[in-house]
Amino acid sequence: MCGYFPNEKNFAKKDCIFLVLLYNNVVNKYMYYNKRMGEGKMASFAERVRQLEESWKNEERWKGIVRPYSAEDVIKLRGSLDIEHTLARRGAEKLWQLLNTEDYVHALGALTGNQAVQQVKAGLKAIYLSGWQVAADANLAGHMYPDQSLYPSNSVPHVVKRINQALQRADQIQYLEGSGDIDYFVPIVADAEAGFGGQLNVFELMKAMIEAGAAGVHFEDQLSSEKKCGHLGGKVLLPTQTAVRNLIAARLAADVMGVPTVLIARTDANAADLITSDIDPRDQEFITGERTPEGFYRTRAGLGQAIARGLAYAPYADLIWCETSEPNLEEARQFAEAIHEKFPGKLLAYNCSPSFNWKKKLDDETIAKFQQELGKMGYKFQFVTLAGFHALNYSMFELARGYKERGMAAYAELQQAEFAAEKYGYTATRHQREVGTGYFDEVAQVISGGQSSTVALKGSTEEEQFTKA
Repeated sequence: MCGYFPNEKNFAKKDCIFLVLLYNNVVNKYMYYNKRMGEGKMASFAERVRQLEESWKNEERWKGIVRPYSAEDVIKLRGSLDIEHTLARRGAEKLWQLLNTEDYVHALGALTGNQAVQQVKAGLKAIYLSGWQVAADANLAGHMYPDQSLYPSNSVPHVVKRINQALQRADQIQYLEGSGDIDYFVPIVADAEAGFGGQLNVFELMKAMIEAGAAGVHFEDQLSSEKKCGHLGGKVLLPTQTAVRNLIAARLAADVMGVPTVLIARTDANAADLITSDIDPRDQEFITGERTPEGFYRTRAGLGQAIARGLAYAPYADLIWCETSEPNLEEARQFAEAIHEKFPGKLLAYNCSPSFNWKKKLDDETIAKFQQELGKMGYKFQFVTLAGFHALNYSMFELARGYKERGMAAYAELQQAEFAAEKYGYTATRHQREVGTGYFDEVAQVISGGQSSTVALKGSTEEEQFTKA
């Protein structure tokens, strides 16, 4: 040991012994603290596992939910740092509370952030984001597509983020102005289609939805490579066990992200008459034995097949959605009763689809009470998937038609309609203010110490012509 010191000859033997003892003491302490730090890490891991286990066991939120994996599995996949996803968590908790306290929660499909803002201003408590609408006019490929999962898989999370950012800006404007008490941070329920692949794709897509701030996400039981809108033909089902595995993957992703995302399982089995495989015994009673040129099996589509699927998905999902081909209260009742016989109180979802010709199928009285009747059956989340698409297209067509015939008179009528809507809370008449011009004027003033000479609203036509005296 003493040979390590260049001037060893100048050291007495007792000095050398002292240095050896000192060295050993330092090494022992180093090893001791390293060991303690390691034990601390293990204790931290164990504590995280324990907390998650207690949450699953004791919280009403998880009553009846089956997870075929352990809390330890989840914590191992989280990594050492728990990252907070505030919008997703807050939205999920709020959505769950609404679903369990309101008669039902009804939503319209939003195509843009501004559509979502107007929905909240008008009083809706949730936003729906349809993959159909993203395919048609809001996907990252920049093309117009039918609802066949042709667009990039991160497109819906991207629109979720856009909507949340628009809602955040509306909140910032309101807070700055002290002009109201609207809670703009409403929950967003987003469409994950058939997952855009297998279980790992589902896992990653769910994570992306949460990172973007989605409160609820739904997955359907179609083969993603052949996915179709629920109201188109040619739908191919996954085996029940594969669809269940996708739900497990989605739940695992939410658990890893630490967010109680509301998971909705959709089945297309009411109308789909094809399936990829006969491997699952639960599917075999519906398989006819006929094969297609692609190798798919023919099935007997109908409510029986849909009920079997719903029962299989119920332990793994928070809500069950049976896609239907018409607005039929009796059919809805049969499905609800079959699910609730085995899973009392299970929450259900219903698509009040624009693909239905409502006036052709139902009289005015039935239409007026349709959602209330569904709510009584347990359909707690009800939504018009393509409301944004139809509102956008019809309103622009009507304006353009009038403008072609009457020029500015048509636009002036639109403007007057906007003014008339202000008594109900509409504010987009003042479009400069609506998008945050005043907010960024305030940013400029703060930066300049209140001395900015380039603020935008002062001296604007909006200030002169649209501000009430």
